[in-house]
Amino acid sequence: MYFIGIDLGTSAVKMLLMRDDGKIVNSVTKSYPISFPYTGWSEQNPEDWLRETKRGLIELMAEYPKEELVGISFGGQMHGLVVLDENDRVIRPAILWNDGRSSEETEFLNTSVGRNVLSERTANIAFAGFTLPKILWMKKHEPDLFSKIRRIMLPKDYLIYMLSGEFCTDFSDASGTLLLDVKNRSWSKEMLELCNLNINQLPKLCESYEQVGTLRKEVAEELDFKPTVKIIAGAGDNAAAAIGTGTIGEGRCNISLGTSGTIFISSTHFKVDSFNALHSFAHADGNFHLMGCMLSAASANQWWCKNILGTTHYDEEQANIQKLGENNVYFLPYLMGERSPHNNPFARAMFVGMSLDTNREDMVQAVLEGVAFGLRDSFEIARELGIKVNRTKICGGGAKSLLWCKIIANVMNVTVEIPEQDEGPALGAAILAAVGSGFYQDLESAVSRIVRVKDSIEPEEILVKKYEQAYWNFRKLYPAIKDWYGK
Repeated sequence: MYFIGIDLGTSAVKMLLMRDDGKIVNSVTKSYPISFPYTGWSEQNPEDWLRETKRGLIELMAEYPKEELVGISFGGQMHGLVVLDENDRVIRPAILWNDGRSSEETEFLNTSVGRNVLSERTANIAFAGFTLPKILWMKKHEPDLFSKIRRIMLPKDYLIYMLSGEFCTDFSDASGTLLLDVKNRSWSKEMLELCNLNINQLPKLCESYEQVGTLRKEVAEELDFKPTVKIIAGAGDNAAAAIGTGTIGEGRCNISLGTSGTIFISSTHFKVDSFNALHSFAHADGNFHLMGCMLSAASANQWWCKNILGTTHYDEEQANIQKLGENNVYFLPYLMGERSPHNNPFARAMFVGMSLDTNREDMVQAVLEGVAFGLRDSFEIARELGIKVNRTKICGGGAKSLLWCKIIANVMNVTVEIPEQDEGPALGAAILAAVGSGFYQDLESAVSRIVRVKDSIEPEEILVKKYEQAYWNFRKLYPAIKDWYGK
């Protein structure tokens, strides 16, 4: 039997074909454009996602027995606003997670509605990347289009709807809308009233491992798949990635070094930090998680190497970096603003501490360390909640750099475990497909069989001490210059 995991990312959709024993036998990636029509805006056409997903699925299964395909599930970029009219046509381009246009709406929610009220209703405060501020922006600036909205959905849920006809979402993805009462796992009536929405405009809520339907007949014919192929709800990208690294249950941690960077701590209990600096979301395992999210992680390294240095040979740029913990150059990684813990869409990146003897390696090292320090900001908040993390899994494109993993291990003072299969959300989605299809009894049994660690990096006492001082130097920088950003 086979299962497919689909990761609907910001730059591409990745599809994995997993055998029932957990072995990945094929993968296909299809890219699509992203539009930045104005400064701070970020949009995509959902129809591009669907077209490339269908093309990828046909290619993925071309040399494998389609009759043995049992289930498909999804991981997807979170927070994006997808709106359809009464004829299921896309009303406007999707407004993505890294779009910053809704700063006024975010400020309104956090001040006029109030952070305490938002936290009580949704377990979170407003961030510009969340879905509700985008809805309010559309209501104010595009009232004619807003009046045509029949269905509001998240990016991966658009794929589910078009492939299966089921209008649904899962709790983990819904947590990032600011419309979900996370603690009670239901849509918040008060938040719906706030933006003049009715509950019929929102998708049905499901667990991530729940079967929501099967392929539409016409889609099955187009793909040459069986119409009995099961569609499983899936999860937001970070929750799906956590499933793919076995980060479920109580107190397990996963760090993702993708376009954005996250620190993800799973929990069997609902928790909220006093400043709402961490996101308090539902998890794909049916429980909860805390998550700190920085908007620029591996993308910061890509920007520096590709846009500034003019190279994509990332390994070569890191090859001569040796003086860990001794760099005098610091990098604030706020290329597109920042979420956790600063919640400031106006923050911007900068280098600090250069001198005449600063060289190319120092600058590359500063970028890697700046992302690690930014992740530790969230880690510190978790520690204040009494959460003890001694080891973490790591995934994402940036995790391919052993140097970066070593820096993170020593900045955080934790053991970093590198999974055997680093396939991110797509692997987690494939696991959810296998569980939702009934092949595995539950997620615990699935990940215990499928997820393996191939290497681990231990923190080194001397480096930990050096990075401890360096981190607290880094912590002084944002408070010193935040007024310059306009906040």
